[in-house]
Amino acid sequence: MVKTELTSLQKRILTSLVMIPFVIGALRSGHPYVDILVFAVGALLSWEWSAMIPNKKANLYAVCYVFALGCSLLIFNRIVLFSTIAALTAFVYYKAREEEHRNLLTLGVVYISIGVGALYWLYYLFDTFFGSLPGEKGSFVMTLWFIFMVWSVDIGGYIIGSSLKGPKLAPRISPNKTWSGLIGGVILAVSVSFIYMYATKNIFNLPMPLNEQLRFAELGAFIAVVAQIGDLIESAIKRFLGVKDSSNLIPGHGGVFDRIDGLIFAAPIVYCYFSLI
Repeated sequence: MVKTELTSLQKRILTSLVMIPFVIGALRSGHPYVDILVFAVGALLSWEWSAMIPNKKANLYAVCYVFALGCSLLIFNRIVLFSTIAALTAFVYYKAREEEHRNLLTLGVVYISIGVGALYWLYYLFDTFFGSLPGEKGSFVMTLWFIFMVWSVDIGGYIIGSSLKGPKLAPRISPNKTWSGLIGGVILAVSVSFIYMYATKNIFNLPMPLNEQLRFAELGAFIAVVAQIGDLIESAIKRFLGVKDSSNLIPGHGGVFDRIDGLIFAAPIVYCYFSLI
């Protein structure tokens, strides 16, 4: 019998087919499934960060990251929360004083607690902001829209960038990314946002005028650019450390950080936007 190995693309597709229903199911079900999903993702990311960066106290740092994440999910007073995160950041910075990558290890506290925490805050903010739609949660509909924006720039960037190629976006950081890919990703995000909001308006019979749909399309473009910056930051960190993937937890995708870098970078900014409008 001849053994055939799955290609990277086939692994990626199969893994996505398994993961996506779980994510959508948790988002649609709400509490406590969303809470469990976010904490599980953050815990895996904490392990990855402490394992990806060479250090002498990986378990200690991972525990600090998870504790900071737990604070983001459980402490609702922002002054208390940010004071706690600041204290944990100072603690890790002190404990890492003999580490070669002291700054990166310290950055993990903020990157994970605020980045992953903001995904959680954004979900429940959408619930307050949009309320309940007929037969559906506003938090589910809008969080899915946010995820689609980040996915769009990834998919559009890959398809258009690999087809048209052209000038490199950041050759020293990520040699495969091109300006054509970024533009293609932004265009896809704008298109998906407009179609998504148009469908949402008609499915739920919402009073959403055209200018409101266009505003979300513009926001989709902004999210796409911010998510791409998050992707480049992750690439820069990995290149600096000399690693290809953050881990091999997800077949065909690399690690958790490789999959959600754009989401956790964009989430705090999008959360601030919807908090202020």
